[in-house]
Amino acid sequence: MADQKTTPTDVAPQDFLAGVEPPRRRAQGEVLLQLFDRVTGWKARMWGPSIIGYGRYDYTYASGRTGSWLATGFSPRKAALSIYIMPGYQDYSEILSRLGPHRLGKSCLYITRLDAVDMTVLEELIRTGLKDLTGIWPVHPQ
Repeated sequence: MADQKTTPTDVAPQDFLAGVEPPRRRAQGEVLLQLFDRVTGWKARMWGPSIIGYGRYDYTYASGRTGSWLATGFSPRKAALSIYIMPGYQDYSEILSRLGPHRLGKSCLYITRLDAVDMTVLEELIRTGLKDLTGIWPVHPQ
């Protein structure tokens, strides 16, 4: 079985954000860092080279595969901000309808312009995702 590739690192999220390009995306990442800090109450930690994560959960699938993953977080990628809400977005259509412009992946929300979304709704989405994840797997602050 292959080892999990994306794991926590010792890089400070602020140091990572300082190198994000373009500057507009860096500024959006700093806004998200403050938002996630406030909403989760947890310390941010880098997961791999480009994901800022909060908390973690340990999982065991029916196949026997086990691992750990961030409970929530984001990545300020060049093309869009990636927001990670576990366990995915299948039950969040009502919240997402109020968010503003976005695209969806399985557990990823893509936002191109942070100033075009309702930050109160994004906060609600983060809180709801964490609550729902806690109902599936125990969530730990680190």
